[in-house]
Amino acid sequence: MRPVWTGGIRFGLVFIPVKLYTGASTHNIDLDMVRKGDACPIKYTRVCKNDGKEVPWNDIVKGYKEDDYYIILTDEDFDKVKAERSDSIDITDFVKIDQISPRYFEKPYLIEPGKGAATTYNLLREAIVKSKMGGLAKFVMRNREHLALLMADDEVIFLIQMRFDADMRLPKDLKLPAKKNPPKKELEMAMQLIDQMKTNFDPKKYKDTYQQKLKKIIKAKAEHKDYKPAIPEQEKPTAVKDLMSQLKESLKLNN
Repeated sequence: MRPVWTGGIRFGLVFIPVKLYTGASTHNIDLDMVRKGDACPIKYTRVCKNDGKEVPWNDIVKGYKEDDYYIILTDEDFDKVKAERSDSIDITDFVKIDQISPRYFEKPYLIEPGKGAATTYNLLREAIVKSKMGGLAKFVMRNREHLALLMADDEVIFLIQMRFDADMRLPKDLKLPAKKNPPKKELEMAMQLIDQMKTNFDPKKYKDTYQQKLKKIIKAKAEHKDYKPAIPEQEKPTAVKDLMSQLKESLKLNN
C-alpha cells in the first residue's frame, strides 16, 4: 500500500513525521460501457469543442473562464497559493468530537509514523485517546487545502478529511416543517421503539449485499444460466389511519 501524502503532524512545537494512507476502499464491480448491439467497448477521448480534434495530454492545461476567454494557470501559479507549510498537518485546536456534526465528515485516512517517530506518535495517540478529544487541523494535498479532524484509538491515529463550512448546504435552503413539540404519547412510543431496536455497533454486521447479488448474476450469465433471486416472503403492508397506529404496529414487529 502506497501513501497518498507524506509530511508531518505539528502539535505545538512537536513535529511528528508521518505518512497518510487512504482509510477506506470500494469493492464495487468494475463495469465498462459497451455498445448495446455488439458489446463493442466505448472509448473516451479528449476533444476540442471548437474544431473537434483530439487533444493529447501534454497539450492540456487548466484555465479559468473570464467573460469570453480563458486565463491559463500553470504549475507555478498553483505553487504560489500553497500554504506556507504544505508539508505538515497543523493541529490548531482540540475539540469534543460530539460537538461536530457528522455532516462535516468527508473521507477517512490512516496515519503511520515515519522513521524514528514511534515514540512521539504513540505519545500523541495516547494523549488523544485519554483526552477523548479530536485535533482540528489543516493540510494541503493535491493543490488543495483541507480541514481535518485527528482522532485515535488503541492502535492508530486516523484523520477524517472534513468539509469547510462555506461548502456546506444549509437546512434553510430546504422546505422543512416548523418545529413543534409532538404529542407526548407519540414521542413516548417512538422512544420505546428506538429502545427496542438499539444495539452495539458491529461494523461486520453490515454487508454490501447489492454487490454480492450482482456477482451471482454475472456468474450465472457467464454460465448461460438464468439467475432467480431468492425473494423472502414478507407480510403485505396494510394501510394505517394515523401515526399512533404505525408506532403500535412497529412495536409489535420488534417484540
